[in-house]
Formats: sequence, C-alpha cells, structure tokens
Amino acid sequence: MNLKRFFPLIVLFFSGLVYAEQAHLIMATGGVTGVYYPAGGAICQMMNQGVKQHGVRCFVESSRGSLENIKRLRAQEIDLAIVQSDWFMHARRGSAQFKDYGAFDGLRKVVNLYSEPFTIVARKDSNVEKLEDLKGKRINIGNPGSGQRATMEWLMGVMGWWKSDFSEVYELDSDDQAQALCDDRFDAMVFVAGSPNSSVKLATTDCESVIVPAASAKLEELISRSEVYVKTVIPGGMYRGNPKDIETFGVYANLVSSEDVDEGMIYALTQSIFE
Repeated sequence: MNLKRFFPLIVLFFSGLVYAEQAHLIMATGGVTGVYYPAGGAICQMMNQGVKQHGVRCFVESSRGSLENIKRLRAQEIDLAIVQSDWFMHARRGSAQFKDYGAFDGLRKVVNLYSEPFTIVARKDSNVEKLEDLKGKRINIGNPGSGQRATMEWLMGVMGWWKSDFSEVYELDSDDQAQALCDDRFDAMVFVAGSPNSSVKLATTDCESVIVPAASAKLEELISRSEVYVKTVIPGGMYRGNPKDIETFGVYANLVSSEDVDEGMIYALTQSIFE
C-alpha cells in the first residue's frame, strides 16, 4: 500500500474529527462597518475567554442583515444571529416579509442588546430638513435582506410612498452608503443602528451632511400602538454638525437563536455576557 497516497486523506479525516468534537456556535451579524458585526465580535470574545470552562467556541460572520440572518437561522446554517426586534416579531408570526415562510415557532430571543434609532442622514445641500422632504429626492433605502431596508419599506407604507415617489432609488449596503452620499450619488440615506455608528459618523465627518428627524403625526400614531417601535432620540453632539437632539423612532437589537440549538450552549453564552 502506498502510504504517501493515503496520508493526506488520513490527515483530512482526523482534522474533521477534531473540528466535529469542538463544540461551537456560529453567529451571523451584519456589515463590517455597522454595529452588529463588532457587537457580535465582542460577545464571541467574551464567550471564548471561558472556552476552557464550558468547552464552546463562538465564531462571528458578517452578513447582509436581519432578514438574511433569520432565514439562515431557520435553515440551520447558523446558531445565533443579531436582528432587529421588529423582524424578530414578524418572523415569529410569519407576517410582512416572512408571510410566504409561515411562522417561525422555533425562533427564540436570547437577550435584548441595545436600542437602534432609525437614522436619516442627508446632504446639507439637498434641502431635506424633515421626513416629508425625502419625497422626490435621490435616496438609498438599503440592500435587500437588511433590516434597514425592511424598516424603510414599512415606513414608506406608513407615509403612502412608492419607489416611484423618489427621483432615484439606490440599494447600497451599510459598508458603501456613507461614501456614496459624500460622492453626491444620492441626497439621503437611511440606517437602523445603535449610536454612535461608524457609517453615520463617516457621512457626517467626511462631507457636509445633517441628521433629519423621522417624525410625523401619522407615524407617531402608529408608534403609540406598536409592539416593537418606540419613540427615541439621537443625542445632540453625537455626530459632527448635529448639536441638538433629533427625534426619531427605533427598535431593539436582539440576539436570537432557535430551539434546535443546545440549551447548554445558550446558557454558557448568556453566562459569558452577564457574569
């Protein structure tokens, strides 16, 4: 027998066994310039510091956002995900963008992480000063599969807007939108993320832009009856050129999993976060 021929296969076999024996959790987050990715990285780092005690290693992955994360969780491609609380609710119910998939009964919330204000950033020369001013402008609504895109589409429904109500509509993800705004490719971008956020900070630092209030009587009425949307503010002084508090609405970033994931692993994760 030619051992040289079979040696690579033997190595591959045993390395596969070692990997299989290493208990692990894979967490999907968001774009690398957003908040989800570093937040997920911080959680995994906390968990991995105790790997000798609990024997579970955590790995973080970037992704296109909340909707993609939930779909991958349902397909058992990942074990954990950071998602917006509104899309967690819709996935559980099988409503809105998840209508065709049915209720995801096995979806479980692990913990609320932080609040996420809906953030509108507009070029200073665009004359966008309030929510209603977005109509007729060039706008980035976010990439398909992201929570920001889905929330913007919800907001468009509230306001009675269609894509045709904007002069141009872009679908850039969070990694590219700030630079595109500064390059004058569009007048405004929307984002749902914890503050401060690197994408918003880039847009307000590298070019003359302002944060626009996301408030209207119609929107306020719906928020008052909502289970997931809450009134919030973006604190003044957080971003350059925006000294005053900005009224808006928001959701929460949820760390979620599914009932298919081992409860002992989830317990080790929560212990790492809170202890």
